[in-house]
Amino acid sequence: MSILKVNNLGVQFQTNDGVVNAVNGVSFELNKGQTLGIVGESGSGKSQTMLALMGLLARNGQASGEALFHGQNLLTLPTRDLNRIRGDRVSMIFQDPMTSLNPYLTVERQMTEVLELHKGMSRRDAKKRAIELLDAVRIPEAARRVNMYPHEFSGGMRQRVMIAMALLCEPELLIADEPTTALDVTVQAQILSLLKDLQRDFGTAIIMITHDLGVVAGLCENVLVMYGGRAMEYGRADDIFYHPSHPYTIGLLGALPRLDHDDSALISIPAIRPIWPACPRAARSASAARTPARAASANCRRWRPIRSTRRFCAPVTSRRRNWSKPPRR
Repeated sequence: MSILKVNNLGVQFQTNDGVVNAVNGVSFELNKGQTLGIVGESGSGKSQTMLALMGLLARNGQASGEALFHGQNLLTLPTRDLNRIRGDRVSMIFQDPMTSLNPYLTVERQMTEVLELHKGMSRRDAKKRAIELLDAVRIPEAARRVNMYPHEFSGGMRQRVMIAMALLCEPELLIADEPTTALDVTVQAQILSLLKDLQRDFGTAIIMITHDLGVVAGLCENVLVMYGGRAMEYGRADDIFYHPSHPYTIGLLGALPRLDHDDSALISIPAIRPIWPACPRAARSASAARTPARAASANCRRWRPIRSTRRFCAPVTSRRRNWSKPPRR
């Protein structure tokens, strides 16, 4: 059952130098309980895509297209109706836990406010629920720490608080924008394990924004690869990792350091927009018009037929799947 369907999403910003197209024609679909990974380098439009869905673009930004959440277009909803959905049925974990929490309010006040607004709970019941969620995200002594201020928590603990806040109302859709950025490897593993457990317990659909393909391999069923504000490739994680179709995806996978490969130089991907000047298979016509999206092993933006014989393995071993050998075609 599809809970979110995005069609031809565009994001434009009006600047002193003219209009900047940050996102161009992005489309994807997400079903209940699924996880979609959106990957790409910095500036590829990942975060702006999600901020558009949440109605949180900067004042000079404007979104176009459709983002249908249970048939309601989030891009055209009145602010009052959108506020009933944000934080309740759709929640977002923001990129930087160090600055996303209000430093002047205790964790209790910030968490109970959400429940009082969306669920009509009393302060006592809201605090009880907040403590339950802090326990669920494995914050020790949650009943005591709920009364603390954000600066009294470590970076990893603040990220857990952000996750707990996002899950207070048991949302149908959780958007996680780089939830493991700036965290050490041990804490990253704990956060990802926590997201898996919470998805299993609540049946929440997750959109994971990241540049870490290892995170995607361990958590996501579907993958959207973005570059220069456009979707380069979209499909099942198995197809993206084992049978990549677009040269950018192949380059992205080839740029990963691997212990089982020789010490040859990693692939360098020039930061040029759009992709065609950096693409070894580009046709001249690619520079004249927007490249159409056509089906290969996944939905892939291309002009020419692709006959790739390269095979890749996923960058990490996932408990979700057996990555030891590629799936049958």
